[in-house]
Amino acid sequence: MRYMLFSRILDSMQLPARDAELVQIMDAALSDAAHRAGNWLTCRPGCTQCCHGTFRINALDAARLHTGVVDLRAKNPGAAGALQQRARTWISENSADFPGDRATGVLETSREEAFEDFANDAPCPALNPDTGLCDVYAHRPMTCRVFGPPVRTESEGGAGLGCCELCFVGASSEEIAACEMLVPHELEAEMLAKIDDLSETVVAYALLLD
Repeated sequence: MRYMLFSRILDSMQLPARDAELVQIMDAALSDAAHRAGNWLTCRPGCTQCCHGTFRINALDAARLHTGVVDLRAKNPGAAGALQQRARTWISENSADFPGDRATGVLETSREEAFEDFANDAPCPALNPDTGLCDVYAHRPMTCRVFGPPVRTESEGGAGLGCCELCFVGASSEEIAACEMLVPHELEAEMLAKIDDLSETVVAYALLLD
């Protein structure tokens, strides 16, 4: 079943050319932040705390995930089939409380409060339960790419740094700040501005976009 999302970008199922640039910048920023963090950053393969719960993804994230599914199917059809079955199961188990259109997977911006408590403990369907790894890691959403290192967020008290609770245990504010990961929000915003449909969805629906 193909979920009809993001008509302009997904009609051709092709990512904008600059998405590769965005991913490259993000990967370089993560590598640099991880180098500065050293042992403060405890993220390792098999650590899956950040792979539980759900979050909004945009059209670029959805198209990137679709590309990941296509690539996985070409390399390992069985793994791709299992991945999509986990996505179907995820939707079946969580659709009753889905704060949006259950048929398309489009989230409703007016139901942000309901989304805060939605599927908080559910494992991401991209997470392979046998390996503890993401089956589409190279194509993961931007939110996944910034989890772990200190990243600047907007809070009620102004801009602040947030990081994974398993990392930087015992570090001072200065030590955390010295490891900040710089995120190219402007480039992503520039790319999204060229897309007609700015609806958002979640990973499970994006994994079934074919």
